[in-house]
Amino acid sequence: MSEDLILFWHRRDLRIQDNLGLIKACESSSKVIGLFCLDPNLLKRDDIAPVRVTYMIGCLQFLQEEYKKLGSQLLILQGEPQEIIPKLARELKAKAVYFNLDIEPFARNRDRSVSEALKSIGIRTETTWDQLLHAPNQILTQSQEPYKVYTPFWRNWNLKPKAKPQPLFSKPLIGLTETEQELAKNIGVIPVPSAQELGFIWDNFLILEPGEIAAQERLEEFCDRALYEYDEQRNFPAIDGTSQLSAALKFGVISIRSIWQKTIEAMENCRSDETRNQIQSWQQELAWREFYQHALYHFPELELGSYREPFKSFPWHNNEQYFQAWCEGKTGYPIVDAAMRQLQEIGWMHNRCRMIVASFLTKDLIINWQWGEKYFMQTLIDGDLASNNGGWQWSASSGMDPKPLRIFNPASQAQKFDSEAEYIRQWLPELRSLETDQLVTGKISPRDRKSCGYPQPIVDHNQQQRLFKQLYQEQKL
Repeated sequence: MSEDLILFWHRRDLRIQDNLGLIKACESSSKVIGLFCLDPNLLKRDDIAPVRVTYMIGCLQFLQEEYKKLGSQLLILQGEPQEIIPKLARELKAKAVYFNLDIEPFARNRDRSVSEALKSIGIRTETTWDQLLHAPNQILTQSQEPYKVYTPFWRNWNLKPKAKPQPLFSKPLIGLTETEQELAKNIGVIPVPSAQELGFIWDNFLILEPGEIAAQERLEEFCDRALYEYDEQRNFPAIDGTSQLSAALKFGVISIRSIWQKTIEAMENCRSDETRNQIQSWQQELAWREFYQHALYHFPELELGSYREPFKSFPWHNNEQYFQAWCEGKTGYPIVDAAMRQLQEIGWMHNRCRMIVASFLTKDLIINWQWGEKYFMQTLIDGDLASNNGGWQWSASSGMDPKPLRIFNPASQAQKFDSEAEYIRQWLPELRSLETDQLVTGKISPRDRKSCGYPQPIVDHNQQQRLFKQLYQEQKL
């Protein structure tokens, strides 16, 4: 094995374990230095959530410590990647820069620019897929086209053999010399800044502790606690029935292969078809994640707007006062408001509730789904372009969905999935004294609303549902 200096550029893979690009780098040299670039093009966007940056910074701090244990370093840069990474590589006389590929349009363009800049100074790049169980071009229809509907995608995807987690290299790494460390500092290597130093304030707790050990522990805990009852419990927001690993997956703090391997091990321990179905339900959720990632890779225009033609010129009402009420959890619909308060307070929302509030925004308030998509990215710890865009287009009926007019009734959703109003009471403390039936149906008298300081419904669901359908039919004509 050589001792040529290799830079490994971390992005959505903030971990050491089962990191395919990092393993590949360490197989080629014993001198591998980690690198992360704080890109102003991302940090200055108007859809960045303080909670997400706080979690990311915590993960970087953990990752830096892991590199130290291996005898190496994780270097933190701040600046334009296509400028500062080639500069660092040239000054340190790196032989290559390794990194894992991404599916997002911005990332693909950025990576192309960085690779071209490195090539121009004689430094090669090595890339691999890491964040997916199957690369986008591996799951195609019989006519070699990308899938546009989830169910056939799932059938094909599920039949493909899945890679197992890869063991970490066993030998310690060689870090930078003192001279090289000084060169790196002169180029602009900085300590890991706090989220506050970057201009992001998050004072509440994080639903998942940063770092790969915490993510691995959460996976183990979820498998012991809820995996075998996942299909029964996942839709009830008052029950702790989901893994809450979405932020770890967003930043690659845990690998998708290690998660999938846990489901396989659980399957092998099953003694009934019912239990296998529970586990497969979670596997299907993991497949939804990949479906949305593949979709964005093949159809990057999804980032910019609706997939379905009727929605490309849909006459959204876009009432700003309604939107503000929705954001603040003051619509007068308890299940909707409880979900939005949860989002405000912890930077995370149960998936069933994400569908409820998204349907309400688009089908009841008749507000462009992109307003909600952006607000979610501004507030979610797990905000991910592909999953967020896919979920919003599914809820708005504007995306790749064979049932385009799915409309959720807030009252029936609450009655079905929060029948004792536990979730509503948790996040709307002003309503805790009211009867359960009032909370789940939303039939709260004006007098009770006034005494609780809770607003009247800003719209009538049945009326708005009819109006939405009418607008949709007119668009189709």
